[in-house]
Amino acid sequence: MHIAVIGAGVVGTTTAQALSQRGHTVTVIERLGQAGLETSRANAGQRSYGAVYPWASPAMMQKALPWLMQRDGPLKMRQPPSLTTLRFLFATWRYATTPGLFDENKKAMLRLGVYSRECFEALEDTFELEFDGNRAGLIELASNEDSLTDLQAKAALLDEMGIGYQLLDAEQTYALEPGMARSGALKGALRLTEDGTGDCHRFTQSIAKVCEAEGVRFLYGTEVTGVVRERGRLCALNLNDKAGATPEPLAADAFVLCAGTASNELAGHFGIRVPSYPVKGYSLTAPLTDPERAPRSTVIDDQYKVVATRLGNRMRVTGFVELAGYNRQIPERRLETLRKSIHLRFPGAADLKAAEPWTGFRPMTPDGPPIIGVGGEPNLFINTGHGTFGWTLSAASAQLTAQLINGEKTALPLEAFRPQRFG
Repeated sequence: MHIAVIGAGVVGTTTAQALSQRGHTVTVIERLGQAGLETSRANAGQRSYGAVYPWASPAMMQKALPWLMQRDGPLKMRQPPSLTTLRFLFATWRYATTPGLFDENKKAMLRLGVYSRECFEALEDTFELEFDGNRAGLIELASNEDSLTDLQAKAALLDEMGIGYQLLDAEQTYALEPGMARSGALKGALRLTEDGTGDCHRFTQSIAKVCEAEGVRFLYGTEVTGVVRERGRLCALNLNDKAGATPEPLAADAFVLCAGTASNELAGHFGIRVPSYPVKGYSLTAPLTDPERAPRSTVIDDQYKVVATRLGNRMRVTGFVELAGYNRQIPERRLETLRKSIHLRFPGAADLKAAEPWTGFRPMTPDGPPIIGVGGEPNLFINTGHGTFGWTLSAASAQLTAQLINGEKTALPLEAFRPQRFG
């Protein structure tokens, strides 16, 4: 079959590779000039397979207001909030207060994370991919007794799911991360032993090269402007290229929507609804000045909810969940919070004055799990809405989408991810 994939972020490129691997002819349509230039560009560097969780969390709803009031709190919202933001928050509240839903969705996402680790390892073992990848695990810090209790509760679920972890005391944590300063409060930590790291942008571009070598065609600088149907069946896409020309419609046998936050608008062409919100995040990517003082892998600071990840000779610092629509401004106070966390845990490790700032939008569904499944037509497939875990879950969702298209039995149940769950 000829399959058109819309979007060349990490989700779209891994989907294209999974389809090419099965012998399909694949064309990828991307509005930007290269693969991985939007959300995949400079997001968090960790592949946190054992740390995925739904956005619509009862605990998060309880903490939301205090976080909004704190200057360095991890949750921010543009004032006054738009109607779109308020609708998204109301839907989130509804899902967060549905009895049992959070626990069901979290287990489904953890199963997806475990499968994604297996899929990533298969890709890394098959192809020579250059993306500063590592499999040294992830450490989540507890600076007080309440945080430590939360980590112990997480460990109980990890036990149930068969996911590898270690509960650490402070000295064990410092032994695993000897560059971490002892000036910050630390009661212990949870280490997810099988989690990984890597530069999502470089990975996406490496997979795009693999795809091109396999015959996948990429139409960069090209936008989808509509669809063509014959006898009621979806058969082609109308396109505009970067020169303003209108090429012939792109005919295909099946279509996959993997366009991140742009999926909302594009879904209208197909007569369907993709209810995700562009949750804004920030990062700094800085060259290391003293590798001995830098994190060995990924460290999550519970005080600022900031993630520090080692990427070769660089460090990426990521934080914030901000509800501000598509506002691309980067307030200095957001970057200052990221710097505070690094000064607390890894002072002197990187040249933060030379750091490259970034902001981007993660396509978050109101309940949290991504959208994976058949859309409103039998030859339309959806693979989007991964929120803050797109990099982590991309390899698994790509394989599941390819399995659906091929008519294979999917490796995991897809009930928690089906597009129809939103009505």
